[in-house]
Amino acid sequence: MTIRVLLVDDQPLLRTGFRLILEAEPDLTVVGEAGNGSTAQDQSRALLPDVVLMDIRMPGVDGIEATRRIVRDAAPGAHVPRVLVLTTFDLDEYIVEALRAGASGFLLKDVPPDELVQAIRVVAAGDAIVAPSVTRRLLDKFASRLPSAHQQATPARVNRLTERELEVLRLIARGMSNAEIAAELVVSETTVKTHVGNVLTKLALRDRVQAVVLAYETGLITPGTIP
Repeated sequence: MTIRVLLVDDQPLLRTGFRLILEAEPDLTVVGEAGNGSTAQDQSRALLPDVVLMDIRMPGVDGIEATRRIVRDAAPGAHVPRVLVLTTFDLDEYIVEALRAGASGFLLKDVPPDELVQAIRVVAAGDAIVAPSVTRRLLDKFASRLPSAHQQATPARVNRLTERELEVLRLIARGMSNAEIAAELVVSETTVKTHVGNVLTKLALRDRVQAVVLAYETGLITPGTIP
């Protein structure tokens, strides 16, 4: 199976570099490029990529709004491209908003080529990139300062979870993988996958990234509590 990638960045040189890296892989193909969020939305609708590699700061429609539009455009049950956001350390404050907009994860722009390729494969497979160290640092640093950080989910939404599912949600929010959660709870990975699936279904969440954000928004995890 070939993974179709749309490159979105306002710097042509960066897009060229990404294209060279990705097209050297037998299972990846770049189906299009865009230099701003508006064009990205049009290209996504026309080309139906599996993954959109999205810059944040661009002229006109930025990457956050473009992500929101791309995710929103998809009809129920239709193909929804997965958005993988690129950032630099001086733009950290935008990341949580990008995740809320529907991104499936993020990477730093200086990511090694092999990690970029692997991240695209992971996202295309339906998982999310929640880099444990960087994600914890970003959420702890910015979650309390973003405009929507204090919005609370309705109590009934979280009350749908069992005690074990709540425990799993907290561990997901700590950036732990299924294997790490299994070791922490002394259960099998299969059991963890079942719990994770139940958490996402009951809370109507698309992936683990949304679960992390919701855990912060509902107070299950608070800034400064992640080791």
